[in-house]
Order: sequence, then C-alpha cells, then structure tokens
Amino acid sequence: MAEVIQSKLVWAIYLLHLLLLISIHGSTSDSISSEGVRVFCAVNSGSDCGLPSPYTKILIKGGTVVNAHRKEVADVYIEDGVILSVRPNIRIPDENIKIIDATRKYVMPGGIDPHTHLDMEFMGTATIDDFFTGHAAALAGGTTMNIDFVIPINGNLTAGFEAYKHKASKAAMDYGFHVAITKWDEDVSKDMEVMVRDHGINSFKFFMAYKGALMVNDGLLLEGLKKCKSLGALTMVHAENGDAVVEGQNRMIDLGITGPEGHALSRPPVLEAEATARAIRLAAFVNTPLYVVHVMSIDAMEEIAKAKKAGQRVVGEPVVSGLVLDDSWLWHPDFITASKYVMSPPIRELGHGQALQAALSTGTLQLVGTDHCTFNSTQKAFGLHDFRKIPNGVNGLEERMHVLWDAMVETGKINIMDYVRITSTECARIFNIYPKKGAILEGSDADIIILNPNASFEVSATSHHSRSDTNVYEGRTGKGKVEVTISRGRVVWENDVLNVMPGSGKYIKMPPFSYLFDGIDKSDAAYLSSLRAPVKRANAAS
Repeated sequence: MAEVIQSKLVWAIYLLHLLLLISIHGSTSDSISSEGVRVFCAVNSGSDCGLPSPYTKILIKGGTVVNAHRKEVADVYIEDGVILSVRPNIRIPDENIKIIDATRKYVMPGGIDPHTHLDMEFMGTATIDDFFTGHAAALAGGTTMNIDFVIPINGNLTAGFEAYKHKASKAAMDYGFHVAITKWDEDVSKDMEVMVRDHGINSFKFFMAYKGALMVNDGLLLEGLKKCKSLGALTMVHAENGDAVVEGQNRMIDLGITGPEGHALSRPPVLEAEATARAIRLAAFVNTPLYVVHVMSIDAMEEIAKAKKAGQRVVGEPVVSGLVLDDSWLWHPDFITASKYVMSPPIRELGHGQALQAALSTGTLQLVGTDHCTFNSTQKAFGLHDFRKIPNGVNGLEERMHVLWDAMVETGKINIMDYVRITSTECARIFNIYPKKGAILEGSDADIIILNPNASFEVSATSHHSRSDTNVYEGRTGKGKVEVTISRGRVVWENDVLNVMPGSGKYIKMPPFSYLFDGIDKSDAAYLSSLRAPVKRANAAS
C-alpha cells in the first residue's frame, strides 16, 4: 500500500512540474516549432524527466580533481548537496549512492558567470532568456552559478530588487545579484546600506554609457565610489564615454551609415579607454577597488595594466565574445547575421581578442564573464533601418566554458588550474563566497562539472538551450566537453540530457569587504599622515 501511495505521489509531483514548465514555455509542440531550438528534457517528458534525483549521495571516482591551487587524482564524495570528502579510494558502504566514473577526465568546480542579464527590460523590449531558460543553458554548458544585475525601477533600489526576486523565482541554479545605480539622492544612499546589510549585495554597477537611460555623470560616480567604499562593496563600471558615443552615433547617421557596422564605428576603442582611465583615476582618488566589466579592447586593457602596475586594485573582466570573436561579422551583408553581434562595448577588430587572451593568461585581466543578454532576430530587427535601435547583447552562458577551454587550454595559453581560476574561483573570491563556491574542498557546495578533454563540442542555435534563434558562436567546434554537471549535489546534465526544475536554484548572499579591501584602512592612514596639513599659522598682524 505504501508503495502505491509513493508511486502516486511521485507522479503527482511530476505532473505538477510538467504543468509548471508548460505554463512557462507554452505547449511542448509550440516550444519546439516557434522557438526553433532544442527544448530540454523537462518539457520533452520521459519517465523520470524533471524529477529530483533519487540520490542524495554521489561518489565521483578516479578523476583528476582540479582546483585553482592544485590538481590531484582523487575521488569526491557528495552528500545532501555538500562535498564531504576529497581523497583517493573513497569507499562508501551504501547501496543508495550514485557512482560516476571520471577516469581520464577532469573534475572541476562549476563555472560562475559574474555578468548576465536575464529577463531584463532594455531598449524597448526584454531579453529572451529568463532565469529558467538562462539557467538551463548555463547548466548544459557547465556553469552552476551566475550573478545578474538588478536594474532599479525609476531609480529605486528596493523596488528593483523585489522585482528581480520575483523574476528569479523560477531559477534552476544558484544565483546572486549586483545592483545598478542610475540616480543619486539620500534615499539611494540609504538603500545601498540596506542592500548590503539585509540582502547580501556587495557590488554596485555604474553605467558610464547609455545617455538618457542608465548613464551616470562623474559627480554621481564619485558619490557612488565613496559610498561603496564605506560599505565594503565593490564599485563596477560599464566604461564608455556616453556623451561621445552619442556624438559618434549622430556622425554615422549623417554619413548614411545605418546598418550594424555603424554600431562599432560609432563607439571606437578610444571611448572605452577614456572612460576606463577616468573611472580608474576617480577610484584612485577615493582609494577604493574598481571592477571594470566587459573589457573589450587593447586600449582599455592597457589602462588597467598601467593602474595595476602602479599598485591600484582594479579588476578587469573580459567576456568570452570579446576574447574569440572579431567585428568582421558586423559588415556581413545579411542583417540578421550582422545584427546578432551588436553589443556594447562592441566586439573589436581582429587582434584585440588575442591581446585580451594574453592579458588574461598573465593575470592583467582576472576572470571571464559572458554579458549574456540575448535578443532574438525579431527583436534585433527593431534596428533594421537604424543601428541605434538594435537591442545590444549576445549569448554566452552555455558556450563560455567550452569555448574558453578550446581557445586557451587546448592552445597552451593557460593551464588547467588557471582555467578553474578564471571561470570560477576568482569570481568566488572577488565576491566573497569562496570556498563555499569556486572550489572542490570539504564543506564546499557540490557544484561540480566533469570535463572530458578528448571529447568534442559543436555550437548551434538548433541545439543550444537558450530561447534565442541565433548564436554568435554558430558552427564553432572544439575539444573539451562538459559531460556531467552537478548543481547542489543533483546531477542536472548527463549523457546530453538536461534535467532541471524551475525554482530549484537558491539566492546566494555575498558579504561585503572581500580580499580587495584588505589594507585599505592602512593606506588611508598613510595618506593622511603624509599631508603635513593643516599648517598652523600665526594670525596676521592687525
């Protein structure tokens, strides 16, 4: 009798889950035909598709365990979503355990993407991937956590945060938030305190571009830098000179250049470098760390390198599209093809990507994001006759781990430990969640991937898990394939089958004062003692 009740309960859970998925994506047939992309297991059905794994214990046997600091042949034992042991020849006398053979494969921390925009309203539309489809794509590609950007509502941080909490209710993996600052007043300043104290926010982003929408001026940026410093929160900047971008856009339109190539021509590397240098100098003036998102050009990278050489704490984040693509696609005669590459700052000319890869290999740049901000071809067509109306953004959540392995590990530019560092560990350290995330250590969350270096991958919009009908890495092939993804101790990707559930992801609070703030108080004290002021002077003679 108990078995009958249990069986009915399992099927009831499954049917409820299936109905929820259908409500999110529409009917199964509609999902396949209207989107033209692969729909994952949870919608396609199957006897246990979408159901939680019956295993709370997993033993990964015989793989090479890779952390940012070392690699070793060892087993990994997981129980209830946590890594309990990492050592050779683990034996667990329990039948209710899933055993995964990782012989001749690499067992690594799941990727952490520090830069995504899921379900974001932007340029008159919204990104096509939400917190379920975006997370499904991420998990299929070996990323087990992302940090998205909360956009305030009319400048209000609390309203924006609550809206994003609702959007993320369908999350399929763990996630965190940065918060953007788009205006400045006393309420915003107080809300920043609340975000850090009560909601686990330890980073705030300032857009130096998108004039008339998100852009801030230098005065606001200065206030933000000071406030971030006092809270132990990291200041992040989108570094482009927004005023000059508008001038560049008008110049292109006057010249009759209205297609996607006008986007790149209107915002050249010098505008990215100028804003990067300006933000770096203002951060130095305040004496607080700075994080520059999506570094796309040699010009901006060199400003970061110069500042780091001088001892300033600046984090440079390239994105995978800037590392491996070039802007030639923007001149493609087919608008749909060209427009899918429009993002800001733009993908640069051939040569910039290789230089950014070199900077990444030497530590000048520290970690890799995606700026996953997807729009389908219909949305991109809003700018058919005016590049200024093309929604900015490309994909990358599913492709980042594979493309980086092939481009940088297979070519010998970085080693396997460096790969773990730039895709996972450094992000966890910067945002103060290491070693809970970003490591395969006892006590760490069981967010793990198993990568087969001898297997191949191929990227296509017909097989990816994003809802977009295009892919900027279309047709790219390479070595190194993520064969298993484990999220919080649950196998979600195995044998090319994705088994995910909306709502299974958890919000990760990120505490303030990461290692980047170590010693800031001492350098402030040294500065004050160096002033030799104020000078005591006698009153002037009467």
